[in-house]
Amino acid sequence: QVQLVESGGGLVQTGDSLRLSCAASGRAFSTYAMGWFRQAPGKDREFLASISWNGDRTDHAISVNGRFAISRDNTKNTVYLQMNSLKPEDTAIYYCAANARSQLFIGTMADVDYWGQGIQVTVSS
Repeated sequence: QVQLVESGGGLVQTGDSLRLSCAASGRAFSTYAMGWFRQAPGKDREFLASISWNGDRTDHAISVNGRFAISRDNTKNTVYLQMNSLKPEDTAIYYCAANARSQLFIGTMADVDYWGQGIQVTVSS
């Protein structure tokens, strides 16, 4: 069992940056692919980024490629999402996710075995 706890969200202005953190419990964290999703009001939850167990492979959604970057520190059991040049359309609840069945990738909600509780990010115009 893995517990995921997000932090670092909040209210920012257009063009600002935020770094989300996701702290994981359990020694198996370092063997899991990890990812970030978000869900805006009235919309489906969407994939943002994925990182392999050792950080060698990262994947980002086209919608955030070049602005968002996923990383991880296995010594701290933490995965990060650096978000730059934020826009009002980035306003959403952001979720950390773990794939216990793969070391390489999370691409869809079906790949997720564990979810964080979510954290609000609001970007004002």
